Amino acid sequence: MKMIMSLMFFTFSFSFYFVAAFFYLGFWVFKKKWLGQCATALAYITLLSTTMVLVSRAAESGHAPFSNLYESMVLFVWAINLGYLVMEYRHKFKVIGAFVMTIEFVAMLSASLLPYKFKSAEPLNPALQSKWNWLVDLLRHAGLEKYAIGWLDFHVFTTFVGYAAFAISFGLSIMYMLKDRSERRGAQGAFVAAVPDAYTLDELGYRAIAWGFPFLSVGIVSGAVWANYAWGTYWSWDPKETWSLVTWLIYAAYLHARVTRGWRGRRAAILSLIGFIAVIFLYWGVSFVLPGLHAYA
Repeated sequence: MKMIMSLMFFTFSFSFYFVAAFFYLGFWVFKKKWLGQCATALAYITLLSTTMVLVSRAAESGHAPFSNLYESMVLFVWAINLGYLVMEYRHKFKVIGAFVMTIEFVAMLSASLLPYKFKSAEPLNPALQSKWNWLVDLLRHAGLEKYAIGWLDFHVFTTFVGYAAFAISFGLSIMYMLKDRSERRGAQGAFVAAVPDAYTLDELGYRAIAWGFPFLSVGIVSGAVWANYAWGTYWSWDPKETWSLVTWLIYAAYLHARVTRGWRGRRAAILSLIGFIAVIFLYWGVSFVLPGLHAYA
């Protein structure tokens, strides 16, 4: 009974993401304005329902909903959705939603398939309890001190905002590869013709990574601070820490190569794809294949 609200909102969100992806794909294929309008409306509905998953989860567990794989996966999808809607509002390219919303649906599907132990609202592991005392004192006057956050919550939130930006760049890079290939051949089918030009896709992918990289950097630094608080050391070469550094280096190489070497287009897209593969392994592969100090996550 304790989890009924968050699981109900998760079920709604899962369904909305599927329908939203369906409408975005329909807009890409049939190019009907009303399909695009419905797709965008559904994207906002999914953002609201995913927000309610996080809010209800926090109410049920008594702590920020970032403590395990299931909760962080929902946060990941929420951040992708928010980032995409900002991009769509600014640039009006609804076709991008066919790729990004599909990624979000697959992420929600992955979260739904996790074992029940990840979905149950459990008390926070003692190693994860690192609330900021000044925030606890501030919220105590309103009786909300149990919802105060700490270094762990800040670490997870900033890291997953970075991951979300990289996921958007991943979708843009796939689109770029399709568009670039057709442009090189000099012939574009109806589907590829509806995709923004290769230059625009390349630029948007770069902006997504440029936005996400500082968040990943802050996430790694704040994670080190929390690690020192919890384990007495800033860095222990735990598999999760090691792969976070590898991921950071890949995206640092992307930005360095673009700014100093003029890497654009196909080479940049390939490096973006490699970077997100590293993110997936960091998030899923390390959690199940190379468990370490982060095994509880």
